[in-house]
Amino acid sequence: MQADIVVLPGDGIGPEVTAAAVEVLRAVAQRYGHVFRFEHHLIGGAAIDATGSPLPPETLAAARRADAVLLGAVGGPKWSDPKAAVRPEQGLLAIRKALGLYANLRPVKPHPAALGASPIKPHLLNGVDLMVVRELTGGIYFGTKQRSSESASDLCEYTVAEIERVVRRACTLARERRGHVTSVDKANVLETSRLWREVTTRIVRDEFPDITLEHQLVDSMAMHLLAKPREYDVIVTENMFGDILTDEASMLAGSLGLLPSASLGEGRVGLYEPIHGSAPDIAGRGIANPYATILSTALLLRHSLGLESEARCIEKAVGAALDAGVFTADIAPAGRGVSTQAATGAVLAQLQIECEPVVMRD
Repeated sequence: MQADIVVLPGDGIGPEVTAAAVEVLRAVAQRYGHVFRFEHHLIGGAAIDATGSPLPPETLAAARRADAVLLGAVGGPKWSDPKAAVRPEQGLLAIRKALGLYANLRPVKPHPAALGASPIKPHLLNGVDLMVVRELTGGIYFGTKQRSSESASDLCEYTVAEIERVVRRACTLARERRGHVTSVDKANVLETSRLWREVTTRIVRDEFPDITLEHQLVDSMAMHLLAKPREYDVIVTENMFGDILTDEASMLAGSLGLLPSASLGEGRVGLYEPIHGSAPDIAGRGIANPYATILSTALLLRHSLGLESEARCIEKAVGAALDAGVFTADIAPAGRGVSTQAATGAVLAQLQIECEPVVMRD
């Protein structure tokens, strides 16, 4: 297979973790006989500094041509003024919107070797395997915003079509898993959530009768996610609720540095990134955790390129590296973390064991 992958390193530790992920993708391509072409472009704060825009036209054009997009992280103290007219996060929101990437998939499956890094008791984490599907292009983040000297407002708005498509995506995923969908809203207070609940109920009843549907209010879900995480399979929710709940869910895995994500639309192209931020406090020190970005490449191979065996190979290799105790500072006992390059090297070494090489025939 030949594929064009746009790499958007971004800010902070973004260049370090995307470089690690590209190394792994090159190794997979070589082992399986693929040709992956990489094209690097600017986004976020780095793009603001170079062009004045958090999403330059050249970056968006390249992303639209690509088979998949790999992103590091955006933002940092240099661009953190909330009153600034141009901010790094605008680039991320804009590329999701422009590419029609409405569903953000965030799998949470704590690895047994890393359970000690979580603040949650290990007996609550054994067997946790859930998928959060966050609606990505609607809601309060994209609504009309107003500000005066005396007040401010942000409009939260959803259409029936926006809800239908993300719920269908969640239900389709649930059919491949355990067949249970939990829809999270605030229907006791918000009109958008009442619409969300009505549409979700109808879609499941009429199109996915084999799926078990449960509704949860977002405040109770925040509690249940930590108290009984094993009970959940696929969780679907709106943009802001999903943003908050997935960061909370990262504590189940022990670190933001272990969780990948995929942002998908109706077409082939998707955007793949770790759920962590740019971590400017450790940028340039060579100690960032590359596992979440490497695992994001597994999602890239699976969802955009249709390479399931290769995706599983990467996931097995990361798991084997963790089993071997190759922990970066965010999950290691104090003072015992390995470097970004050492963690990447461990994954590359395990690829040679976990991946069946391609068989060349005459």
